[in-house]
Amino acid sequence: MPAREVIFLGTASQVPTRRRNHNALFLRWDTLGVLFDPGEGTQRQLLIAGIAATQITHICITHFHGDHCLGLAALCQRISLDRVPHAIEVIYPASGQVFFERLRHASIYHDQARLVPRPIACAPDERGEKDPWAEIVVSEPAGLRLSVRRLDHRVDCFGYRLQEPDGRRMLPERLAALSVRGPAVKQLQQAGTLDVGQPDGSTRTVRLDEVSEPRPGQSFALVMDTRPCEGARRLAAGVDLLVCESTFLSEHADEARDYCHMTAAQAATLAREAGARRLVLTHFSQRYTTLEGFRAEAGPLHPDVTVAEDFTQVALPPRREAPGDPGAG
Repeated sequence: MPAREVIFLGTASQVPTRRRNHNALFLRWDTLGVLFDPGEGTQRQLLIAGIAATQITHICITHFHGDHCLGLAALCQRISLDRVPHAIEVIYPASGQVFFERLRHASIYHDQARLVPRPIACAPDERGEKDPWAEIVVSEPAGLRLSVRRLDHRVDCFGYRLQEPDGRRMLPERLAALSVRGPAVKQLQQAGTLDVGQPDGSTRTVRLDEVSEPRPGQSFALVMDTRPCEGARRLAAGVDLLVCESTFLSEHADEARDYCHMTAAQAATLAREAGARRLVLTHFSQRYTTLEGFRAEAGPLHPDVTVAEDFTQVALPPRREAPGDPGAG
């Protein structure tokens, strides 16, 4: 199976440091390549990580603070220079349209990029006001749903979740035992039942659930620049891999609250209470020269925590067992 993993291109908040570049991460999901929050210097980080511009299929921006978007200007020009042959969707808060346009055309260049802007706005509720927890499906390639929820930051900020639909895994030994082979397998998958001739000359109706088992879909979520909130909880609910901002340690919890960020303990608590299987912390304040405190704070609160550094690669955990399968929790 092609790789499903996150590559961290930068793990700093606000400003880069000697060891941490501006925030950015790349999600590789089969043929999809989603670049989240390209901060300053992301073009160079992609080069070091061995990720070509042609691998990018989507660019998602959580909000328009500089550490999450300043690299977009250079990326637009690199996409043109490398003549990326496919269209790239750019997904961002609609309230930042003016900033998107400025970054898109920040300097003179021969624009050949096929960028498809996808500004996001929350749906109105019955009072005509913005619903802060509205979920919007913005892309559905190959059955995948990229959905969005509003977070609690000082400016419009959205978190993202990529969700694979549940499916079924065909069982070759059961197919063979019931004489289902070749094109008949696809017919059975589409129809749910199939009349199949048996070796003794009889005909048997084969049901899909006789020759397959449930295959739960995998999921990824990004929660960036927010205080703990309902949107973050909904994004993280039962997710396989959660990437969460962890700007501060608990000793600076007052600053985290005032500047609308999270501590490592809050991120780990969010992941544990939401049932996220694997947690990765990122987006660290420049005041911390070592990340050991983040491991010490989050580790006791969640069983699977990675503290990301630049170029850390984290794979999605193995697919969950379906309910009722051996080993299912």
